[in-house]
Amino acid sequence: MKEFTPEYLDRIRSIIDARNDAEAIKELDDLHPADIAELYQELDLDEAEYLYKLLDDDVAADVLMELDEDDRRKLLSSMPAEEIAKQFIDHLDTDDAVDIIQELDEEDRDKILSHIDDVEQAGDIIDLLKYDEDTAGGLMGTEMIVVNENWSMPECIKQMRLQAEDMDEIYYVYVVDNDYKLRGILPLKKLITHPSVSKIKHVMEEDPASVKADTPIDEVALDFEKYNLVAMPVVDSIGRLVGRITVDDVMDQVRESTERDYQLASGLSSDVETDDTLFTQTKARLPWLLIGMVGGLSNSVILGNFEAGLMTDPTLALFIPLIGGTGGNVGTQSSAIVVQGLANGSLDIKNSARQLLKEMGVGLINGSIISLLVFVYNFFKLGAAHQVTTIAVSLSLLSVVLFASVFGTFVPLTLERLKIDPALATGPFISITNDIIGMVIYMLISTSLMGAFAG
Repeated sequence: MKEFTPEYLDRIRSIIDARNDAEAIKELDDLHPADIAELYQELDLDEAEYLYKLLDDDVAADVLMELDEDDRRKLLSSMPAEEIAKQFIDHLDTDDAVDIIQELDEEDRDKILSHIDDVEQAGDIIDLLKYDEDTAGGLMGTEMIVVNENWSMPECIKQMRLQAEDMDEIYYVYVVDNDYKLRGILPLKKLITHPSVSKIKHVMEEDPASVKADTPIDEVALDFEKYNLVAMPVVDSIGRLVGRITVDDVMDQVRESTERDYQLASGLSSDVETDDTLFTQTKARLPWLLIGMVGGLSNSVILGNFEAGLMTDPTLALFIPLIGGTGGNVGTQSSAIVVQGLANGSLDIKNSARQLLKEMGVGLINGSIISLLVFVYNFFKLGAAHQVTTIAVSLSLLSVVLFASVFGTFVPLTLERLKIDPALATGPFISITNDIIGMVIYMLISTSLMGAFAG
C-alpha cells in the first residue's frame, strides 16, 4: 500500500499545477487502482479530474469502482454522459456497470445507456437494472464461460478460448443443456486430465450450488460461506443460467450492510461519513436525539406522577439510574444476540417462541443474581429503616431484567417478520423503551409496597 506523505502530496500537486502530463502519468503508472482512489480523496475535485483523464480506460474504470460512493458521484456529476459511457461503462463488467448506473438519476441513466456502443452489453445492463439491488439478480454479472453438455472436449476448449477473450477473471466453466438450464460445472483440471472425452456431461460436476435471481443478498452471503465458494451461478425460476456472483461482490455488500447496521445501532438514521457536511451529519443524528429527548421528558412525567412516593422515601431516587441502565443494557444484549443469529443464519424465524423462552430463562437467572446482590448491599447499607426500598429495588430489578430480555428478543424477531432491518432494535429504540417501561415498573412496585407496609 502506498503511503501518501505530505511531501508526496505536495509533489503531486506541483505536477498538476504545471500540467506536466508525462510526469503525472509516470506517477500514476506506479500505483494500484485502489491507491489511486485513495490519492483522489486527498485532492480537490479539479485536481482529481485532471489525473483521471490521464488514465488508461481500463485503469480508469477500476479506479472508479474503488472510489468512495460520494467521491464517485461527485466525479461522475462533473462529466458528460457520453464520456462516462465511453471511458467507464464500456470497460466494466456488467455487475459493476449496473452499480454505477444505479447511483444516478433516471435521466442520466438513459443518457449513458444510449451512448454505449456494445448493444449486447447495454441490453444486459438494462436487464440487470430490473432486479432489486438487494437480491442476487441485482448483484450478478453476465460475464462467464458457458459450454453445452453435449459438446466434445476439443469443441469446448475452442469455445472457451473465444469467450475468454473479453474476460479478466475465470472462476468456473458452467455447463448448460440445450434449453440453457444449468447442469453442472466443468473444473479446469478435467480439461487437462480428460482431453479426449466424448462429451462434457461425462466429466462435469453435476448439481452445483446455485441461487435464484430473487434470493436476498444476506442468504447469498450465507451460501458463499457455507460452501466456501469464490463464485456462484445465478438461475431464473425455471433453472436457466442468467449470471454469476463473485465473492468480492458479496464481501462488498456484507461490508456495506455491516456499516449500515452499526450506524443504526449507534442511533444514526442514514449513512454518514466524517467528511460529510454539517447539515448532512446533523440530519442523520438529530432524529434519534429528539426521540431520546422525548423519552427523557416521558420519564420526568412518570416521576412527577409518583412524586408522593419519592417524598415519602427520597432514597428511592438514588436507584433510578440503576433501574434504567440495567434495563437498557439487558435489552441491548438480547436484541444484539437475536440480530446476530438472524444475520448468520443460526437463528430461524420459525423458532421465535423457543428463543423467547430461552431469553426468559436467561433473564430470570441474571435478574435473580443481580437482584440478590443488590438486596444484600441495600440490607446492610440502608438498614431496617429502608426495608421497603430494599425490597422494592430488588423486585424492580428482577422485573425489569425479565421484561428487557423478552422485549429485546421480541422486537428484532417482529421486525424481521415485517421485512424491516432488525438491526434497528439494537440501537436507541430498545434503550429508550426499556428506560421508560423500567421506570414505570419501579414506581408501581415501590408505591404498591409502600401502601402495603403502611397499611
